[in-house]
Amino acid sequence: MEVIQDIFGWAFLMGGAFFLLVGGIGVLRMPDFFTRMHAAGITDTMGAGLVLIGLMIESGFTLNTAKLLLMLFFLLFTSPVSSHATAHAALLAGLKPWRRGDKPAKSLPDPRTAGAIMTTTEPAQPKSRTASPQRRNGPHKGGRR
Repeated sequence: MEVIQDIFGWAFLMGGAFFLLVGGIGVLRMPDFFTRMHAAGITDTMGAGLVLIGLMIESGFTLNTAKLLLMLFFLLFTSPVSSHATAHAALLAGLKPWRRGDKPAKSLPDPRTAGAIMTTTEPAQPKSRTASPQRRNGPHKGGRR
């Protein structure tokens, strides 16, 4: 009986490791933010979920199994919601999804040379701190609220 438990436990652990590996490669290879979010969401939900199920099978019916089950339910409910919220915030910020035929997004600059790229010879102009009368009083007519 213990051999069957080990076989099923390791099968789930290896399945989870496979999804984590494929998802990690997908995050590196995908062309834009939204497809990378999809790869990360699959990795988080499916890969970590299978690993947790494998650990539950390996630990048997103990208090650890109950804790792992709570972690699994928390993961299954929060991971898709956080992925959706992040993608929705990116859409609201103006980031457009990649379409077939578009060039892939440029990678981030090298952090060692980013300082040299961002430096300018001219000092930045400070923004004016005075607001227009309409902004100061608000859009309503009259004085302060």
